[in-house]
Amino acid sequence: MTQPLKGITVLEFSQYLAGPYAGLRLADLGARVIKIERPGSGDACRNLATKDLWVDGDSLLFHTINRNKESFCADLKNSDDLAAVRQLITQADVMTHNFRPGVMEKIGLDYATVKSINPGIIYGEVSGYGNEGPWVHKPGQDLLAQAVSGLGWLSGNNGQDPVPLGLAIADMLCGTHLAQGILAALVRRQRTANSVDGDSKASRPGAKVQVSLLESMIDFQFEGLTTYLNSGRQLPSRSEIANAHAFLGAPYGIYQTKDHWIAISMGSLGELSNALECPALNKDDQQAFTQRDSIKAALAEHLRTQPTDYWMQRLNDASLWASEVLDYDQLLEHPAFKAVAMALQVSRPAANSDGNVTITTTRCPLHMNGQQFASSKAAPSLGADTANIRQTLLANQEATQ
Repeated sequence: MTQPLKGITVLEFSQYLAGPYAGLRLADLGARVIKIERPGSGDACRNLATKDLWVDGDSLLFHTINRNKESFCADLKNSDDLAAVRQLITQADVMTHNFRPGVMEKIGLDYATVKSINPGIIYGEVSGYGNEGPWVHKPGQDLLAQAVSGLGWLSGNNGQDPVPLGLAIADMLCGTHLAQGILAALVRRQRTANSVDGDSKASRPGAKVQVSLLESMIDFQFEGLTTYLNSGRQLPSRSEIANAHAFLGAPYGIYQTKDHWIAISMGSLGELSNALECPALNKDDQQAFTQRDSIKAALAEHLRTQPTDYWMQRLNDASLWASEVLDYDQLLEHPAFKAVAMALQVSRPAANSDGNVTITTTRCPLHMNGQQFASSKAAPSLGADTANIRQTLLANQEATQ
C-alpha cells in the first residue's frame, strides 16, 4: 500500500482529542507518530472513559484515537529526559501540543526555541480560544466550545432549550484543521527545498500552525453565520416541528412514520405532494420557509399513516431525496455499511497476560488510487517504545560523532 507520509516523523505532545486526532490521521497516511507522555500517567485521555469502557488498562476512547502510534515516556521537568526529547526534535518533521499558553515557553519547547533546534520543523499548536482575548485561559473543552459558538441554537425544535451535538465535534474538526495545516506546511517545505540546490535544513523552512476549538466551530458554521451577517443579523429560527436546519424551509427534517422514522431533504413541494398524495403540501415553493411550520405539521400528520418502507418506495419512484433513519445496529447490518468496509480490528500485546488484546474501531476514511489506509496496530501501552527509541537515539548520536 502506498503511504504518502512514509518517512515523516511526528512528535505528539498533545493529549485528549483534538491534537491526537490530527496525529491519528497523519499516522493513517504513513507518518511515524510518537506520543511524548509523562511517566506514570501518560496522556490524560488514557483515564477518560466513555460508557466506563476500558481495554487493557486504558480507556476505550484512548484506543480509538491513538491507534498506530508509539509511546515515549519523558518527564519534561527532568533535564536528562528533556535532553532526550530535544534530540528527538532534531530528527522530527512535525511536533504538536495543546498545552495552556505559557507552558511550553516555561519548559523551553516553545516554537522559537524548537525552531532554533530544528529550523525545518512544522510546529502545530492547539488552543481552546486562541492566544489573545478574554478567553485565553478558559478551559478548551468540546462542550464549552460548542456552547459559546452559537451552535446550540441550531438543533432541536423552536422553544426547546439549546441542544449540543452528541459527539465531540469541536475536537474532531479542530484536529482535522490541524492536520490540514500541517500537510500544507509540509508541501510548502518540500516545494521550497526542491526550488533550491541541495536539501539542507536551511532550504527546508518550517512553520508554526495554530488552530483553536473556537475558530473551528465558527468555520463549521460558515453557512449560517454568513446568512446571519448578510440578512440584517436575523438570528436563526428553528422550526417548531422536525427542525433539521434552522435556515432551510419545509420539508427539510426527520418525521415519524407509522412504524419508524424518515428523513426528507430538499425538493419541490408540488412534487412531494404528488408523490405522497398529500394535497396539503401543494404549495408554492416560495412558501416553503414563510409557512414552514404549518407545512411540516401537515406532512408529519400525513406520514404517520403509513410505514417507512411505503413512503420510501413512493419517494424513490419520484426521485425525491429521502432516507430511512437508522440506529447503529441497523447501520452495521446494512449492505451499504458493509460495502464501504469501515470496520477495523486493531490489537496489541496484553500488558498483564499472554496473548493480545483486540478492539474493533473504524479505519481512515480516505482512499488513494483505489487503496484504503488501514493498520492493525493498536494504541501503544504507556512507554511501550521508550527503550527502543532511546536506543535508536544513542545509535544516531554515535553515527554523527
